[in-house]
Amino acid sequence: MSITVEDVKAALSAVNDPNTNKDYVSTRSVKNIQVDGGNVALDIELGYPAKSQFALVRSAVIDAVRKLPGVANVSVNVTSKILSHTVQRGLKVMPNVKNIIAVASGKGGVGKSTTAVNLALALAAEGASVGVLDADIYGPSQPTMLGINGRPQSLDGKTMEPLENHGVQVSSIGFLIDPDEPMVWRGPMVTQALQQLLEQTNWRELDYLVVDMPPGTGDIQLTLSQKVPVTGAVIVTTPQDIALLDARKGLKMFEKVGIPILGVVENMSTHICSNCGHTEAIFGEGGGEKMCADFGVDFLGKLPLQLSIREQADSGTPTVVADPDGAVANLYKEIARKVAVKVADKAKDLSAKFPTIVVKND
Repeated sequence: MSITVEDVKAALSAVNDPNTNKDYVSTRSVKNIQVDGGNVALDIELGYPAKSQFALVRSAVIDAVRKLPGVANVSVNVTSKILSHTVQRGLKVMPNVKNIIAVASGKGGVGKSTTAVNLALALAAEGASVGVLDADIYGPSQPTMLGINGRPQSLDGKTMEPLENHGVQVSSIGFLIDPDEPMVWRGPMVTQALQQLLEQTNWRELDYLVVDMPPGTGDIQLTLSQKVPVTGAVIVTTPQDIALLDARKGLKMFEKVGIPILGVVENMSTHICSNCGHTEAIFGEGGGEKMCADFGVDFLGKLPLQLSIREQADSGTPTVVADPDGAVANLYKEIARKVAVKVADKAKDLSAKFPTIVVKND
């Protein structure tokens, strides 16, 4: 009995992607099926970065196809292809940045910047090309967290090159000012500075630009949300009631300006004692999940309050690069994959396929 391409598709329609929980056929992830007697070869193309999952995906696909009668050998190549997705109405996707992910919180002190940098590093570890824009003009922390010193170069006198470390490109006002110099600026100046950092940095073909937003929901945040082409936002909170109150306001702000919420991350969910390993929910528990249920958004995961996370960020080697195979790094990578899957589920940006129409009056 000869094997057909349709047989292979039927077998794979029963296999679900562990990250999307959807089968590979309906999501059009199966490509280039070739059948030669008992030999079957095919490609699986994921719409999100997941290098750490490639072996798992390949194994599941091979097992499913091998169950077909007459199959002798199965060859599967797994890759990721990141596309641009739509942003808020009236704005265009940036030419060298496929997707911009804003990481925000309603208030300071919830670990937003630490979450943002580890999220960016996790996306990079999973195989994506990633940049970090430090939009916290008043308190830039990404230069310290990423262990970067120095000032950006300008090759043309108009734009600047991003600095780089740990495989991610970075732009921050912190590279341009003295570390002890306070930013005594009004809102319009801050907004203009951020736009210049975003648009005048020569980002090199990024799949994702992670924007570490300033805390709060005031005029600055609203203006930035309206002028920066954002694919989606991640809200960071702690389980504490006070933090959740402000996180809910931050979520509503993004909804008002038409930016989809990719999900909520609950940071400092439990405290892990560095001496005995005892786990305790010192800020309460269940708050992040309840907030997600109230607003109908995804709960992306919980992160612990752990001494090593703070120490690693302060030393310029955040957890994902300091302990890449550790339990906490795996939590960050799991959250990063969930964020990337949510982005991949959004409508694709097709503007590049259409020519620019210019109307002239002769």
